[in-house]
Amino acid sequence: MTQHYVLAIDQGTTSTRCILFDQRAQLAGVAQREHQQYYPRPGWVEQDAMEIWRNVDRIVPQVLRNAGVGVEQIAALGIANQRETSVVWDRRTGNPIGHAVVWQDVRTEELVAEFEKRPGAQRIRQLCGLPLATYFAAPRLRWMLDTTPGLRERAERGEVLFGTMETWLIWNLTGGVDGGEHVTDVTNASRTLLMNLASLSWDPELLEFFGIPAAMLPRIQPSTASYGTTRRVVPGIRIAAALGDQHAALFGQTCFARGETKCTYGTGGFLMMNTGGEIVQSTHGLLTTIGYQIDRDPVYALEGPIAVTGSLVQWIRDNIGLVASAPEIETLARTVEDNGGCCIVPAFSGLYAPHWRSDARGLVIGLTSYITKGHLARAVLEATAWQTRDVVDAMNADSGLQAATLRVDGGMTSNNLLMQMVADFLGIPVMRPFVPETVSLGAAYAAGLAVGYWPDLQGLRNNWRPAGRWAPRLDPVRREDQYDDWKRAVQLSFGWARRKTSAER
Repeated sequence: MTQHYVLAIDQGTTSTRCILFDQRAQLAGVAQREHQQYYPRPGWVEQDAMEIWRNVDRIVPQVLRNAGVGVEQIAALGIANQRETSVVWDRRTGNPIGHAVVWQDVRTEELVAEFEKRPGAQRIRQLCGLPLATYFAAPRLRWMLDTTPGLRERAERGEVLFGTMETWLIWNLTGGVDGGEHVTDVTNASRTLLMNLASLSWDPELLEFFGIPAAMLPRIQPSTASYGTTRRVVPGIRIAAALGDQHAALFGQTCFARGETKCTYGTGGFLMMNTGGEIVQSTHGLLTTIGYQIDRDPVYALEGPIAVTGSLVQWIRDNIGLVASAPEIETLARTVEDNGGCCIVPAFSGLYAPHWRSDARGLVIGLTSYITKGHLARAVLEATAWQTRDVVDAMNADSGLQAATLRVDGGMTSNNLLMQMVADFLGIPVMRPFVPETVSLGAAYAAGLAVGYWPDLQGLRNNWRPAGRWAPRLDPVRREDQYDDWKRAVQLSFGWARRKTSAER
């Protein structure tokens, strides 16, 4: 009997991977290529969408060739992608209009401040579940329309198209200028500030507020749907799913029940809690979003993004030279029993959830002559664990649920001391899955589910196996005392970066 597989493309912030999964959710092949980041001005982050497309053109055939698998053995393709990164391209030529503007980019800070003063600004969160912030796609799309000569007129005529990265890849894979499908899924659409969370469609009030022509927007579909068949790269593969990367991780972690929560630890940290069919409007600094949509039934979620987790370790390594490699941070932190009274708040460009303070800046506090490298290393790891606590507490308060465990994935989960800290600071068990590639796996799961490769959600749950588990060991009284210290430090980070007036510039 011929073996069949599901293919996943994980288009991430720094690289694009293609992974082949078998029916037991085991990796049968992988290929990966990095792409360049561009920083034309302070706070600006860009990528070349054509470079990313060329990378996909290389790695998809490569993973099939290396695994000895034919196109006829691929049951379906699922795509996961870095969210909010925005690209506009010419419908006729297929060429991008400039570089893609990345989700980390903050060039729209002044524009967002202007939007906040406008009538109707208070309605935005009610309609789409998100606050006005540079993090999301609508302000950067508006910036493109305002700063590129003639672009708005072309957009209104439907001559140029907008999309996040899954839209760009699907359009190219399904034919590009020769009839490519211009589509997005609900999870990515929910990150634009333009989709109504209740109707799951582009909201006319939001489009008018931001001044975005509807003619340039993709069609919104469920996470599992018929996105078309590949006509380029490797023709003949059915594209059956698309999800934003964090939503794919939620799905890959099989967090299918209300209250189930995951955190992906990479450059930043991304927590997401399944809230079922209920739209929970946050009053504690979280984002209300779509978790995923299978068929007609949407599953909603609360999300708390943390700006700096793994990048703090990188900064300590590359800028400060405290360690020579990222894994050394754990070894160094284990040389001491505690942080010695030292605390690090990594607000390098403000704080995300649950504070949303763009005026915050990083600090190291509690320094005495007693502090060693080991204490600093421990404070670095504790910063990630305490930020996780901040978000989980907010999720519990918003949802009325209690996260019973935290499922974790991402590169930082290889740090066993950090995972123990997270369990200690949350007071709940932390579990790492056997298959660490949860973003790719979630895209594969959704695609396989759409075509019957996997029968149902329970079948996916049966594939989930723990590779590591950490139970809380810290005394609860001591935990709360330390948390009070963390919260005092966070408060001290506020207000350091104030906006300059025009006279001061």
